[in-house]
Amino acid sequence: MPSSPPAATQAEAASPHNLPLVIGSIAILLLLASLDQTIVSTALPTIVADLGGLEHLSWVVTAYILTSTIVAPLYGKLGDLYGRRNMVFLSIGLFLAGSALCGLALDMTFLILARALQGLGGGGIFVLALSVIGDVVSPRERAKFQGVFAGVFSISSVAGPLIGGWFVDFASWHWIFYVNIPFGLLAVAGFTIGFAPRGIRVTHRVDWEGAAALSVALASLTLATSLGGTVFAWASLPTLGLFALALAGGAAFLRIESRAAEPILPLPLFRDNVFRNTSILSFLVGAIMLGNVTFLPLFLQVAKGLTPTQSGLMLLPMTAGVLISSNLAGFYMSRSGRYRILPVIGLAVVTAGGLLLGLIDQDTGFVHFGLVILALGLGMGCIFPVLTTAVQNAVPYRLLGTATAAGVMFRQIGGSLGVAVFGSVFAVRLAAQLGEHAGTVSPMGELGASAAALDPALREMVGAAIAHALSPIYWITASIAVIGIVFARLLAEVPLRETTGAMSE
Repeated sequence: MPSSPPAATQAEAASPHNLPLVIGSIAILLLLASLDQTIVSTALPTIVADLGGLEHLSWVVTAYILTSTIVAPLYGKLGDLYGRRNMVFLSIGLFLAGSALCGLALDMTFLILARALQGLGGGGIFVLALSVIGDVVSPRERAKFQGVFAGVFSISSVAGPLIGGWFVDFASWHWIFYVNIPFGLLAVAGFTIGFAPRGIRVTHRVDWEGAAALSVALASLTLATSLGGTVFAWASLPTLGLFALALAGGAAFLRIESRAAEPILPLPLFRDNVFRNTSILSFLVGAIMLGNVTFLPLFLQVAKGLTPTQSGLMLLPMTAGVLISSNLAGFYMSRSGRYRILPVIGLAVVTAGGLLLGLIDQDTGFVHFGLVILALGLGMGCIFPVLTTAVQNAVPYRLLGTATAAGVMFRQIGGSLGVAVFGSVFAVRLAAQLGEHAGTVSPMGELGASAAALDPALREMVGAAIAHALSPIYWITASIAVIGIVFARLLAEVPLRETTGAMSE
């Protein structure tokens, strides 16, 4: 008599969802939302030339990051309470409406407000997309798909500036935003057909007080790290006031959450080994990833003299590394049901990559550089699939969206703080390296354009100064990776389930 298929397989086969459609639509949505964090950067000079408002330039980027960070935890909780299908429709609607308004903008203020609306949707897409996978695929099988999504994030960090530059050169900056609409509608159609509604209607009490306190804390922290050292000095009253407001908002949030009937982020979750350690690792990995992606183009464009398009192409080995190792890590987790060793290996490789990056200079060859960032990508790819899969496997299904949103939130906070700290270290080191020429070049954000206008001898000196100023950043990322290894070793290994949470509860 032939053996019957395991219960897990039977349960998955009985799922009302169309898995290929759901995975494909979610991948498109993730790509669109993550691209919009980077695609604007190349087009900013053209946008300013068209709309004016140079003094508000940074807000075109900050507005999106600010609102997407604030809403991430709220979407996670609302998805748990009212169903992720409805929340996905809401987030996509806001994102596409914001995209259309961005493309129609006739002045900088309108564009910034439209970017904020776009971020209100984009922040939900990040959280809900990763949570939806938990509804349709078991943790053991989910690991393979998390590897694909890790690749999507990595591709967007490199492809964003390239695509933005292409639209500026061959069409119009407006199409940077308009292009989201057809792809977004295609993804919505696929998701609507593929993801079946739960058919459950329950009355809940939303923790709006906790949401407000957390929003104040996250908004203040995001603004402080985005504007500190650029618009305002770090020791200025506005920057210190924002940090103080972030602390006050955080303290109020903790007090409210300890009493709330249905908290946005239940504090008892932090007693869980997997949730606690994956949250810390998400924070550290966010700092490492954004720190490297932010400053590597600066080295390539100024120290090595490449164009923005060329520098984007030079980062492809890192993307390839993430794609290769994240998929291998996903298949390992799917076959073995284990994951604890992967972040340990990944962070060890990231440590080596950070130390090697700290040694590069103007004379470093492109092959050498490519191999180093390939190693960095291979290390990061081992970590990405683990964090979301492990925490979704460990927490109760009713908290799946909440736990997923917490990971996204900690990664974004780590990235914001990491870039702020690295930027301060870089600025201090660069000023010391340039000495009397420190006032010759513009602040970091405009360094590439200003350096290109310098005479060759001075440009050579500036390039060498930048290479030396960047070295401590990569030594710091290596140190952060070592700290991460400690927490990865502390991470409990809960065997990955072969059923979705909905079926196991």
